[in-house]
Amino acid sequence: MDHFESVIVEYLRADRSLFVNTQLCIQLNAGPNPDVSGPHWYCDAVAVSLKNQSAYLCEITYANPPASLFKRLTGWDSQWTALRAALERDSGVPSSWSLRPWVFVPDALAARVDGFIDSLSLSEMPRPRVTRIEQVMPWLYRSWDRVESADNQ
Repeated sequence: MDHFESVIVEYLRADRSLFVNTQLCIQLNAGPNPDVSGPHWYCDAVAVSLKNQSAYLCEITYANPPASLFKRLTGWDSQWTALRAALERDSGVPSSWSLRPWVFVPDALAARVDGFIDSLSLSEMPRPRVTRIEQVMPWLYRSWDRVESADNQ
């Protein structure tokens, strides 16, 4: 985890209905070693909401250009059905729950990321939620009870 990912993880944890697992290995094919079993990703954080019966695949970047984020989203978009099955198999995320990517990027990259997302097929994968890193500064929310507005979920 890089030094800024912890700020975003704390932002996620401040919502008492979200439970967070960092650096979760999402392994498409079952096997004892993801390095030899086929496609896999280490997701920066997976946030699970028992309250909303939903899970979020959180990716954090401030790289410019955000090439690795674009590669990750492209891979998820093309493998969404298998990715969902892997999360159900390995992490117990029920297939009935909603699952959505949630990306955190600097304000200066947000329009570029939104434009890239528009280019994805999104035939199975829901449109990723985009949050500007500048919105997650600890002085902007209550650390013991961050509450999302309904339009941000």
